[in-house]
Amino acid sequence: MTAMRRSARLAAALVVAAAFSLAPAAAGDGPVCRGETFEGGRFTICAIDLDRHELALFSRDASGDPFAHFSRLPKERDGGTLVFAMNAGMYDTQLGPIGLHIEDGETLKSANTRPGPGNFHMLPNGVFYVAQGRAGVATTQDYLARGVNADIATQSGPMLLVDGEPHPRFLPDSTSLRRRNGVCVRDDGAIVFAISDIWVNFHHFARLFRDSIGCRDALYLDGTMSSLYAPEIGRADAIRPMGPIIAAYRRSAR
Repeated sequence: MTAMRRSARLAAALVVAAAFSLAPAAAGDGPVCRGETFEGGRFTICAIDLDRHELALFSRDASGDPFAHFSRLPKERDGGTLVFAMNAGMYDTQLGPIGLHIEDGETLKSANTRPGPGNFHMLPNGVFYVAQGRAGVATTQDYLARGVNADIATQSGPMLLVDGEPHPRFLPDSTSLRRRNGVCVRDDGAIVFAISDIWVNFHHFARLFRDSIGCRDALYLDGTMSSLYAPEIGRADAIRPMGPIIAAYRRSAR
């Protein structure tokens, strides 16, 4: 596909995605969460505005035990209330992250660039991060090359989209169906998390981020056990114990 055709398609996707804009702060305390039907599949999409919300990553508590469940997360942080949470990357048998994991500027696990089996090692994989008030999604190699000084970061894989194109190993007619969740950052700065409410293949899920949400780069977080906490829509999944969890807190009045 030529660069001109790719740019035209991405521009069209951004026009479609303009309908999914962040609501003003007065409209509600939580992130904007809503249902979305795309190509016959049902999804829940939540957008985070860093001007109104603080994002935090959680793996283990002060005692060294995994948080494992949304119910164990702090209900408040720096005076702000918990308004959103989602599983945030793949983990080992002890519920620890298997890739880069940074909490509050502290690197708890370094980037994993080793080859291996499974979705995490389906290269390119990538990193979602927040640094100096701005969020991004990048391939692991690009993230490391940039020398990002992240406040929070989680590595997972595979990348769903790279520069507007689905991962080269994704097949439109794949029969590998799972509940899936992922994240992207739009050009307008909105951080958009999505979770499928039906079982979908990778290609379908990647197209959601490109053609409905309007992102160029998107990262897969996990599948099957994908879980969402979104009290504004009455949702608090409890499928199984989780590894890393990402959460959003309403910023207190300044």
